[in-house]
Amino acid sequence: MEKIQHTTVPTNGINMHIASIGNGPVVLFLHGFPELWYSWRHQLLSLSSLGYRCIAPDLRGFGDTDAPSSPSSYTPFQIVGDLVGLLDHLGIDQVFLVGHDWGAVMAWYFCLFRPDRIKALVNMSVAFRPRSPSRKPVESLRALFGDDYYICRFQEPGEIEEEFSHAGAASIIKRFLTSRSSRPPCIPKGRFGGSPDTPIPLPPWLSEEDVNYFASKFENKGFVGGLNYYRALDLTWELTAPWTRVQIKVPVKFIVGDLDITYTIPGVKDYIHNGGFKRDVPFLQEVVVMEDTAHFINQEKPEEISTHIYDFIKKF
Repeated sequence: MEKIQHTTVPTNGINMHIASIGNGPVVLFLHGFPELWYSWRHQLLSLSSLGYRCIAPDLRGFGDTDAPSSPSSYTPFQIVGDLVGLLDHLGIDQVFLVGHDWGAVMAWYFCLFRPDRIKALVNMSVAFRPRSPSRKPVESLRALFGDDYYICRFQEPGEIEEEFSHAGAASIIKRFLTSRSSRPPCIPKGRFGGSPDTPIPLPPWLSEEDVNYFASKFENKGFVGGLNYYRALDLTWELTAPWTRVQIKVPVKFIVGDLDITYTIPGVKDYIHNGGFKRDVPFLQEVVVMEDTAHFINQEKPEEISTHIYDFIKKF
């Protein structure tokens, strides 16, 4: 870990922190919520040892990267703009792209907007979601899962932040990362996080040291930046109307855990396995469903994920 270099790069009007290691073809890793570059610590070390230059930023709003206050600053246009600016600053033309959770969502948009910059994509947990022209995403989720569905709860600025603050960053990190429920996550008001003193046992793949690193950054930065990705969902829907029915046209490998809440949502398995996914992502080459694996797949099964990434990108 001490060989990983940390630098700050000016891009798209913000300062972005990146962690990097290695030399060779570039692999760009995009993390999710509530995470940081640190989520890719295992893959950075593994892939760099195999001859790749690995770069993992703290995305806009997270960690040591700037966090604009307005939700309107967190659409894919800003996030992808940050990443294009990062690559331009570093003099990098094309990358292998790897995403998870919100990083996966932004990876899909990166491929949608700028496929010329992507050699191939390995995406995890969140399958491509074609834009519905008839209904905004938050409205659709509310109709499907109710007002207590976590994305709906995240919409009102200040409300969930107060609950997170009461629970403490370490407790929030533990509750997110250790969850293995495949049911839609609902958060009744005032009931998320519990007491900071409530013990939460950690799985073997997550240490107190790991939790403390995540928690220290969120205690300092807060969760607002990460929550703003959810608050920009409807604005993103409006702004991406010109890309309705546009396909993803880069080579893709998709990996998901069979316990992942993104995989167990009604209709998702049918979409992934029965033709919809391949229709929208015509260069989809592999779909991997990992057994007895939950959402934070790159941390829960680090060696397997590193191997899956390498086995795919070495073809190009």
